[in-house]
Amino acid sequence: MTLDEALAELRAGIEPGRAAQMAAYHKQTREVLGIPNPVLNDLAKTWRQALSVPDRVALADRLWRTDIFEARIAAAKLLAQARLRPDEDAWRLIASWVPEFDGWAIADHACDAGARRLVADSSRIDEVEAWTRSDHMWARRAALVITLPWTKQNHPGEEDIAIRDRVLGWAASYADDREWFIQKAVAWWLRDLSKHDPDRARAFLATHGGRLKPFARKEAGKYL
Repeated sequence: MTLDEALAELRAGIEPGRAAQMAAYHKQTREVLGIPNPVLNDLAKTWRQALSVPDRVALADRLWRTDIFEARIAAAKLLAQARLRPDEDAWRLIASWVPEFDGWAIADHACDAGARRLVADSSRIDEVEAWTRSDHMWARRAALVITLPWTKQNHPGEEDIAIRDRVLGWAASYADDREWFIQKAVAWWLRDLSKHDPDRARAFLATHGGRLKPFARKEAGKYL
């Protein structure tokens, strides 16, 4: 599939009048076409079924480079698959997008795809840890969003517990970060963790909760 063919299929899903509303909601200066998310889901599913893994990675790269809002989300959805072999090129592409994150919607879709590659090969966590020291706020946030699968395990193994504690260490280092999106990401990680490992979530809040902004502390403890 060529880029032009993919863009034509995307544009066929445009909903008249939706683009301006989406651009305002997502605070976008890049081009927004006005395509509903279910349409993007269906297209990405069709493309995943039709294309080989190398072709999926190549198309995702080309879609991302257009800098069109929905094309970047479609690029991420194209790689959001648990079983993807080989997956090193997909991981490398997703990681290369992180410095370009500038909003939550595109970043969250990319992190969803990246999380599957991280679960497939947890040694990649070392690379993610480097993002926590970035000057780029969206990269720091991505380190928490991409590791959300480790909040959801009911029966984690020793390696999973080690990763869970490692990410909690990152969250602790973020507690004094006044960026709203960082505080929100810490709260999100702890809130999800509290459903499966309430003791760790409580311990974190007992030690570091006072350093979080009030809204983040409240959100983190929502289910405790």
